[in-house]
Amino acid sequence: MQHEPDLVGRIAKVLLPHDYLNLRLTGVHATDRGDASGSGWFDARTGECAAELLELVGGRDDWASLVPAVLGPTEVLGTVTGEAAAALGVPEGIPVGPGSGDNMAAALGLGLTTGDVALSLGTSGVVYAASPTPTADPSGAVAGFADATGGYLPLVCTLNATKVTDTVAGWLGMDHETFAAAALDAPAGAHGARLTPYFDGERTPNLPDETGTFEGLRNDTTSADLARAAHEGVLRGLLFGREALAAAGAAVDGRVHLIGGGARSPAYRQILADLLGASIRVPDADETVATGGAVQAAAMLGRSFANTATAWDLGAGIDI
Repeated sequence: MQHEPDLVGRIAKVLLPHDYLNLRLTGVHATDRGDASGSGWFDARTGECAAELLELVGGRDDWASLVPAVLGPTEVLGTVTGEAAAALGVPEGIPVGPGSGDNMAAALGLGLTTGDVALSLGTSGVVYAASPTPTADPSGAVAGFADATGGYLPLVCTLNATKVTDTVAGWLGMDHETFAAAALDAPAGAHGARLTPYFDGERTPNLPDETGTFEGLRNDTTSADLARAAHEGVLRGLLFGREALAAAGAAVDGRVHLIGGGARSPAYRQILADLLGASIRVPDADETVATGGAVQAAAMLGRSFANTATAWDLGAGIDI
């Protein structure tokens, strides 16, 4: 509004990306409570639009009429229109659900229940827990998202995850397989070598100008120690997030699921189990987000989340 005020008056609808896809499919302007809870204009605790916040946006006074309706996780958003059916080559009238965000869908695909925690290792890292009640964190570390079942998904996101180990592997001239093997050759604690992995600053904790730091290096520090320290540094950041979830009131005493590209690394798998002192689960499903979409579709057609979780053996995987 400060830089392009002429565009503000032209806004006809406020949409998240998957809402736009659903609008094109069905002609219906609506969203889900999971993604809406990250928008700033939806109160996940009450399930209502936070009109008082929209009034603070300024620029125009009708923002509340521009945001989408927020549907429950089992509601039918609409059906595929004739125009969309012709364009896509699918039958007209197919029911379409509201969809959700990637983490909410992954939680569905894993069949998370209260106390379960998912750690997602991608370029950045995410840790979240299933919760039947909303959480609040005045520090801002924990985002109090709603989930895609009618519950809640308190979540912590870090900026630095697998890109850190990719970078350190490159410094050492190692490919991923060699780097993972090296990390597993070093003992827990890496002979005192430690990495604070804030290569791009960090969002949790909120240190945008911070940099990465190796500490505890000695003449006898080996490349294997550095590889181990890199993995431990990334995972300790996510375990800090798990502690923040607990401090915000979420139960985190259930099963820990490791997902994302980093879950394919034997080093990340074993070192996470070592740091926790407990087993972890790596799911059989490669695309838990897509699985979650199918779970929502089944719920929309009348199947309970619990029945689907049992029938499809959601969350099945390898225990490390």
